[in-house]
Amino acid sequence: MKHLHSITELSNDEIMHTIERAIMIKNGEIKRYENIYTANLFFENSTRTKCSFEMAERKLALQVIPFETSTSSVTKGESLYDTCKTLESIGCDVLVIRHPENNYYEQLHELNIPVVNGGDGSGQHPTQCLLDLMTIYEEYGKFEGLKIIICGDILNSRVARSNYHALTSLGAQVKFVAPEIWQDHSLDAKYVSIDDAIEEVDVCMLLRVQHERHDEDAANFSRVNYNRMYGLTRERYDRLKEEAIILHPAPVNRDVEIDSELVEAPKSRIFKQMENGVYTRMSILSQVIENNR
Repeated sequence: MKHLHSITELSNDEIMHTIERAIMIKNGEIKRYENIYTANLFFENSTRTKCSFEMAERKLALQVIPFETSTSSVTKGESLYDTCKTLESIGCDVLVIRHPENNYYEQLHELNIPVVNGGDGSGQHPTQCLLDLMTIYEEYGKFEGLKIIICGDILNSRVARSNYHALTSLGAQVKFVAPEIWQDHSLDAKYVSIDDAIEEVDVCMLLRVQHERHDEDAANFSRVNYNRMYGLTRERYDRLKEEAIILHPAPVNRDVEIDSELVEAPKSRIFKQMENGVYTRMSILSQVIENNR
């Protein structure tokens, strides 16, 4: 792994190596790097991903160069490429970027330093996908044959897209649950009713309803009807298999995607995902640094 733009760039062996290295790091096998400089360029708001990367970088003893879009030359009209080239020129070794434009990284091929994608529009979110995979693997020790539903705003979800590609490649059976207005038929997955699928799944992966990406009618629907028709209610939770787990990339719209009381219920791994995000991103950064030396 010399960079990480999309989960589809990784082979199954590379995915498994990343997970296994993250687990080793979690168990205390941490390598630290001297005189390596990183910058986190977040052009969309973020708590989990940005802070998780910053924690991962500090645990690896990397030097983090502060960057805020609101006080950068981006506000003067500077292009993404020129911003990145500037950071490369002053000595950054790795850039982590989140950007609202799908496939933004395609304009950065002339950089001489690696880019790790922290999320691009509704395209890909490879590091979230890998931390989700780590969480599933810790639970089951495999992917082959697992039954997984991904519920929610599939059309706008980079998390759904990345997870679908990786999980199906690893042998899991993935189905989607979504209102028709949020379905994405460019992905070759079956859409099912949550009530028909809930009793047989091993993993129930919920997605944030992205109110900011919807028109007024869709936003009103999500707030009034979504929980009753598509959300994980207490009644649906009780129908899950005993060993089933719940995932959600967060932030959570409580009582929309999931009843508030279930966010920290015994089958929920939502906060475990956040914990694993640090170890996964440490694994990714370690590989990128070592493979670019």
